[in-house]
Amino acid sequence: MVVIFFIVLIVGFIDDNSFMHRFDRRNRMGQLRSEIEAYKTQYEKADQQLREMDSDPKSIEKMARERYFMKRQGEDVFVIRDAEEDATVESSDSALR
Repeated sequence: MVVIFFIVLIVGFIDDNSFMHRFDRRNRMGQLRSEIEAYKTQYEKADQQLREMDSDPKSIEKMARERYFMKRQGEDVFVIRDAEEDATVESSDSALR
């Protein structure tokens, strides 16, 4: 009985191929698969934007105005932020100091 107990202990908990390690690896694989799907979605969105910018010059101007706050001469640009965005910007600014 003692020998069987030690074998179960080693196989179940201590060994590199134990049930606990397999369970942890399976959970990690699930997390990595979900990350892969998120990156695929992000890639497809960026690829679509790139194709759009290659085919339509107005989309380049739209991106420059929205993301980089560029403007034409004589225009005024007003940036409206949410309270959540302000808190995020302030916390990242304080972390840089």
